[in-house]
Amino acid sequence: MRTAVCVDVGSTYTKAAKIDLDGAELIHRAEVPTTSSSDVLEGLDAAVAAVGGGDDLYVCSSAGGGLRLAVIGYERLVTAEAGHRVGLSAGAQVVHVAAGPMSGPDLTRLRAARPDVLLLAGGTDGGDGDTLLHNARRLAAARIRVPVVLAGNSSVRDEALTLLHARGVPVTPAANVLPRIGVLDPLPARAAIRDVFLRHVIGGKRLSRGTRFTRLVRAATPDAVLAGVEVLADTTGYGILVVDVGGATTDVYSALVPDAEEETGPRRDVAGTLWRSRTVEGDLGVAVGADGTRAAAAAEKLPAPDGDRELAAAAAVVAMRRHARGRPGLRDVRLLIGSGGVLRHGGGERVLNAVLADVGGGWAPPEQARAVVDQQYVLAAAGLLAADHPQVAARLLGNSIRYGE
Repeated sequence: MRTAVCVDVGSTYTKAAKIDLDGAELIHRAEVPTTSSSDVLEGLDAAVAAVGGGDDLYVCSSAGGGLRLAVIGYERLVTAEAGHRVGLSAGAQVVHVAAGPMSGPDLTRLRAARPDVLLLAGGTDGGDGDTLLHNARRLAAARIRVPVVLAGNSSVRDEALTLLHARGVPVTPAANVLPRIGVLDPLPARAAIRDVFLRHVIGGKRLSRGTRFTRLVRAATPDAVLAGVEVLADTTGYGILVVDVGGATTDVYSALVPDAEEETGPRRDVAGTLWRSRTVEGDLGVAVGADGTRAAAAAEKLPAPDGDRELAAAAAVVAMRRHARGRPGLRDVRLLIGSGGVLRHGGGERVLNAVLADVGGGWAPPEQARAVVDQQYVLAAAGLLAADHPQVAARLLGNSIRYGE
């Protein structure tokens, strides 16, 4: 029997899942406290040992706060917004968005946001190139040390690349995130952000001595989870929503069936439609984020939550409202998946029912969605396996989540 161990190194817990690659079954799972105060490899190795080891090891991480991304674009409602959407789909927490030619105060605000990576976009291909070049010069003159993913107007990409390289700014080029108005191309920039995260960010967080941890990590955890959601959407043909309620943040993932009218018709979004995306709400949680959840529930005119399950339900509803506003296709979602400790330990039905019953939040909840809980926490594992073992990833999700019953 061939096996793989998939490990998610979180800020609080390190979770391991041992997978039978031949039968696409979860054999064993375990979680241990993340040892970020010493060396995260201690907790990682303990989690792997707890499940008995395996033939292959796949690791994702959100320890140290995950991936912080800043976005700079040409116009806030077009390329800056497109870049923001790409950043969220790459598993990043977008901590700063700016648009137009940068000034000195803009650089001050950028530094204050403390990004790990900067996505520099701007202009459609063959369109305005002055803003992208101006911003490249500004960043180069400031000798910004944050790695840059350059994904703007291809007509001036080489010139912008030269400007940044000349001042020693680490830069990775990618295809334009918005090559034409209304056409969003997220995958090249998403891949570049993932590459920069692995090469520059993991090691820079000083989570471990040496380079072994950096070599092991294949993705930011939210990126791995979104990859798992994408596998499930491709396998089922369903529109899918996932809400993951944690102690400090609440994430929502969506993989929707594209609508031709939304892509090419009169309702087309000028910044493009991202059919597969993720949002993170850093003020919503059930532990350190509890006060933020209570404040957000009051602002959304929801009943005051009391206890972990009510907090989880309120966090899920508010996070879903924020994710859903301005996104098409959610009414047709066929599968709503819940994740997070509170949901796995008995709160899933209450939380997911609250989401499906939310008719006052300014969005249209799914009308015929089946609600299930990722009890075995396999979405991240499936996402980690998707590139090397796509069929195993698909079967693992079917065997573990039981979405067809």
